[in-house]
Amino acid sequence: MHKLATVCGVGKRRWVVAALASTTVFAVSTNAAIAAEHDVVFPAGTACDFDLAIDIAGGDQRVERTFVDANGNPVRTLSAGVGSQLTFTNLSTNATIALPANGAVTNTLFNADGSQTVTLTGHNVLILFPTDVPAGPSTTLYVGRVVFTVGVDGVFTLKSTSGTSTDICAAL
Repeated sequence: MHKLATVCGVGKRRWVVAALASTTVFAVSTNAAIAAEHDVVFPAGTACDFDLAIDIAGGDQRVERTFVDANGNPVRTLSAGVGSQLTFTNLSTNATIALPANGAVTNTLFNADGSQTVTLTGHNVLILFPTDVPAGPSTTLYVGRVVFTVGVDGVFTLKSTSGTSTDICAAL
C-alpha cells in the first residue's frame, strides 16, 4: 500500500504528504466500489481509525528539480508550487473536510545508506501508518515545517515539526 509520496519526492511511497500543494497519492482499497467513487481510499486503521477517502481536484502546479553528483546519481530533489484541493471523507459518517490548494516545498535528500531525509514547508498533509514512528494511524495537516526520514524499509520516522497542525481524523 502506498501513501502519497509528496506526496512526490520520496519514491512514491505512501503519504499524502499531500503537500496540499502536491498531490500524487497512491493507495490500495479493499473495496473496489468505494474506491471507484473516490481518488484514494485508506482502509480503517491505516490513515485513521475509519475508512478515509481523499478526493483530489484541480491541477498540480509544481516545479520539480533533481540534483545529481559528479557521477550523475541523484542526491536531492526539490519540488515547489501549488497543488490540488483535497477533500477528506470519513466513509463511516460521510463527514468531509475540504482543504484548498496551497503552496508547499518538498526537499528530499538521498542518504548514502539508501534512506531519505524529507523536509516539507508550507501546507502539507502527512499520513503515518501503524508501522511508522510515531505509530499511526494519523492524518495531519501541517502548516509550517516538517522533517522526517524514510528508511530503506519504507518506515517513516517523524523528526520534527514547527508551525500549526490539525488532526484531520479528529476533525472528521
